[in-house]
Amino acid sequence: MKSVDKHFARRALEVLAVILVIVVADQASKLWAVETLKGEPMTSYLGDVFRIVYAENTGGFLSLGSTLPAAARFWLLTVINGVVLTIGLTYVMAWRNLGPVIWWGVTLLVAGGMGNLIDRVRLEGSVIDFLNMGIGNLRTGIFNIADIAISVGVLLFFMSSFAVEKKTESGDSKTREKSDSHPSDTISQGMVGSAAQ
Repeated sequence: MKSVDKHFARRALEVLAVILVIVVADQASKLWAVETLKGEPMTSYLGDVFRIVYAENTGGFLSLGSTLPAAARFWLLTVINGVVLTIGLTYVMAWRNLGPVIWWGVTLLVAGGMGNLIDRVRLEGSVIDFLNMGIGNLRTGIFNIADIAISVGVLLFFMSSFAVEKKTESGDSKTREKSDSHPSDTISQGMVGSAAQ
């Protein structure tokens, strides 16, 4: 029991440390955006590859769901999102056998989600965005540091899932090869082993 409690405490501290760094960076950058960018024209850098422009997003990640009714957005993006983040936080702190990739993936997802959830509670459903990237008309939506954490988290999550799937397929293949081996091969191997002794 003590070892379980010690593991949980250590994992909780690690998770909370990562979340704290990302949430503080996200909220500090949004405060800077409000004080510096709000009401100002867009600025672009590196040949218009990178843009900085203030926006308040009432939708989800990269403005998804912004056209939904206000009540639907509240329940989906604030209430349900808060429940999902709580489940994710509990999972990443309590599960003992998480690999490093999936650990980072879920932790970054939770951290980014919390950064945006703070905005939704504080700004009555809106999230502050101010970053944009692209070439010509091919551009991302306007995003923030929390969105970057979410994007990296999703990427790591799917990378981990793909690796587990490939490992499972490899194990199944080896099992099939072993089961498909001809009985005479097994007898021959046994005879060779006996002769060697």
